Amino acid sequence: MSLLMNYNEPKWIEIAQLVFEEQFKRDPKLHIEMDDRRKKLMYDDVVYNISFLMTAVYFNDAQIFEGYAKWIYELLCNIMKDLDRDRIMRQMVDHYGILAEVFSQKATGVLKPEELALIQDFLSRAIKVTQKAVTEVPLSSSFIEGEFFDIRKAYLDALLTGQTKKAQQVIRQAKEQGVSMMQVYEEILTKVMYEIGHLWHSNYITVDREHYATSVTQSVLSSFYDEIFESPRKNKTLLSCAIGSELHELGIRMLSDIFEFQGWDTVYLGAALPLKAIMNAIEENKPDLVALSVTMPPYLSVCEQIVVEIKKKYPHVRIAVGGQAFRHTNQLWKKWPVDFYAETATELAKWAEKTI
Repeated sequence: MSLLMNYNEPKWIEIAQLVFEEQFKRDPKLHIEMDDRRKKLMYDDVVYNISFLMTAVYFNDAQIFEGYAKWIYELLCNIMKDLDRDRIMRQMVDHYGILAEVFSQKATGVLKPEELALIQDFLSRAIKVTQKAVTEVPLSSSFIEGEFFDIRKAYLDALLTGQTKKAQQVIRQAKEQGVSMMQVYEEILTKVMYEIGHLWHSNYITVDREHYATSVTQSVLSSFYDEIFESPRKNKTLLSCAIGSELHELGIRMLSDIFEFQGWDTVYLGAALPLKAIMNAIEENKPDLVALSVTMPPYLSVCEQIVVEIKKKYPHVRIAVGGQAFRHTNQLWKKWPVDFYAETATELAKWAEKTI
């Protein structure tokens, strides 16, 4: 084999075309994800991938292709922002698998047996490198610091790779190891979901992946319900909701679970409720504490209006606010008639225990 092989020769064109066509046959979603421009670039990438693979084989140097596989994966993630890292990983893994099959079928008379063996080995390595790269994302210091990092990372990795059962298993094993419900909620699930939000804002994952992570975490929360509702009652009521058209309601749901676990009766309203509905719920349930959560800053003004109206009509009702949106303000809550601001559910629970 010559390092300076001509990739315009009929044999290499045939291999590139076979790989390209086979990938579309096996993965119908590609027809939706790839417009004509992307299809042209994808074919060019097939040829480029083959050239790097054959260079690695020529020098018998696996790192050449491993390094390239990781580089091309991150490049594609950066270029195709509409696709999730996990989806692009699966495209590339399929691609390397098809390359291996086509080379074994079509290059037998062109390459030496030892070269064919190296191709299979290098493609197998590329698959492993690409699969691992999905979860190799920059992590915030708040995610890294603190207890239970290994559990957090395992749960995050499962979410990033779409492994629902694995994610549930990580939390189940944590419970079996003696990690308390409060620790799972505050130190694992809360921190992981903040990290998911950070990765979305940084364009490392798509909004689809964020919604998937939320859905899985909601299912994980339900596994604690037997423990939560066994707690003795304290004859205190919490009413909680996420504000306006807010769809990020997971945090306030977790807050409600923690209060329920501590013996409160909770009225969890969810999200997207208008002011009138919230006021009606307060009138009907007569809560000791109302907790309002805002994740996206545009809904802060809606929250302010609700706070003012509650205090005007029910001055005796305590109000607490929190959520990601407040973290990016100059202590905005101090200008509102609220009784407490909490960054975490545990902070609010401790304050409520002492105050109410």
